[in-house]
Amino acid sequence: MRDMYWQNLLLGSAASYAPWLRDHGSLTRRIQQRCQQFSVQPVRSGLARVAFDEAATLGFANDRLAFSREVFLFADGKPVVFAHSACAERDSRGAWHAIRGLGNRSLGTLLFTHPLVKRQPLHYKKLQQQHPLYRSACVDLAMAPFLWARRSLFYLKGAPLLVTEVFLPEILQLTK
Repeated sequence: MRDMYWQNLLLGSAASYAPWLRDHGSLTRRIQQRCQQFSVQPVRSGLARVAFDEAATLGFANDRLAFSREVFLFADGKPVVFAHSACAERDSRGAWHAIRGLGNRSLGTLLFTHPLVKRQPLHYKKLQQQHPLYRSACVDLAMAPFLWARRSLFYLKGAPLLVTEVFLPEILQLTK
């Protein structure tokens, strides 16, 4: 049932987004290398219901609350990524307790510097307008027919954290 709506291969006409989608390193670092000013704008952090496909990936019932964090990543004042992370509420007080206090700091910094964090393979999806993450990503943006996204599970002490990154059209302007 895991990732039933997400593909482990990048399919479709994602040529311009492919270098961003396929990169296995820190997205934060990659953006920082291609802009003068990087910032994180928190949108929401706390207990929430997550999308059905997220609950299935995390292995719990759809009606169960999860700890969820949503932010926009900005490059030179423009939003380039909408990032959404989710884990079981108990894990947000245990293995993943550090995500509760990140504020306007990047989760990527924690994920790629902690020696015990292990990343699972990336999965991809072309998000359509009906997907809840599409709607969250486009709150203040002009609507696009679809948005490319990737996600993967990170594990720390056996606890999963699902991180989804929705790539906004402005990401394509970062070419350095």
